Amino acid sequence: MTTTTYLVIAVVALFFLVIFQISKAAEYVSVLKGEEQSRKQTNKVNAFLMLGFMILGLFGVWYCNHLLYNKTLLPLESASVQGERVDSMLWVTIIITGSVFLITQILLFWFVFRYQEKENRKVYYFPHNNKLEVLWTVVPAITLTILIIIGLRNWFYFTGDAPDNAMKIEITGKQFGWIFRYPGKDKTFGKKYYKLIDGADNSLGLIWKDNAEMNLKDDPATHDDIITESTVYVVKNKPVKLIIGSRDVIHDVGIAQFRLKMDAVPGIPTTMWFTPKFTTKEMQEKTGNPNFQYEISCDQMCGNGHYSMRGVIEVVTQEEFDMWMIKQKPKYLAAFPDKDPANKKDSTVTATTVTPK
Repeated sequence: MTTTTYLVIAVVALFFLVIFQISKAAEYVSVLKGEEQSRKQTNKVNAFLMLGFMILGLFGVWYCNHLLYNKTLLPLESASVQGERVDSMLWVTIIITGSVFLITQILLFWFVFRYQEKENRKVYYFPHNNKLEVLWTVVPAITLTILIIIGLRNWFYFTGDAPDNAMKIEITGKQFGWIFRYPGKDKTFGKKYYKLIDGADNSLGLIWKDNAEMNLKDDPATHDDIITESTVYVVKNKPVKLIIGSRDVIHDVGIAQFRLKMDAVPGIPTTMWFTPKFTTKEMQEKTGNPNFQYEISCDQMCGNGHYSMRGVIEVVTQEEFDMWMIKQKPKYLAAFPDKDPANKKDSTVTATTVTPK
């Protein structure tokens, strides 16, 4: 540990030691002064301490916010159009709950100080008031209902039908990583079957050939599907629909910079969609961080390697995406090299080269 850490520990220990000694001294004083007189004196001290605690506590809230605010995602605007709604909803909630917190805490501690016990003050008992009961029950209920309605409306928007021009990407969680699949030129995802999952060779269990034992027929739609891991590419200003699933336990696709998340449940596909606003390069410039990356985190505890389950979203222009996609080869051709037209062409060239004239 550093010298600063030792110093902080020493200060905290000293603080508690001082409080202990003060409490012991208070006991001796109460014996000398008499119990009643000591009680009144203690009550007065406590009232002032409560006022001091309120001031110190509010300062602590301000200082923590001042110290840590820039380390949160709040100073940086949402990287998706849909995330703007989440930010708006969050700020409204913070303003409402923050205002209630400040008002109630200030009143709580001020009342303790203002109405402390005094010789000529009579206690006024206030057992019940229908108007106040209705006020502090109905107003919070209405406020929370409005917030819930706004939240549900946004939720249905994110998880509803994506625009017709949306790019479709399938995300599958596994312990402990992500598998991404793009439909090929046919714009259709091929069928898959979990019993066909075979390590890295067929990580999604795509139906590439007939299987009489399982009563499965080769699905041609799987032959041009593009599969990648670790990094997924999307296009700026183009809607992206994520079709989310899992091949083992429950995971959760968390894309904090876009302000969205969704559970990945085995056997039950879930969806959400968003529209990226800034490319990765633009965000690197906005943040001043040349190493900035959009992150996909697993927001659901999923096992010992949960902490390492991370993916990257690379937001690029349409031209950059098209160039990247041209370089990708369907997983089917990697599994069946003899089906690859490029390999057939190479074989023909080789055969032609070695044939004697």
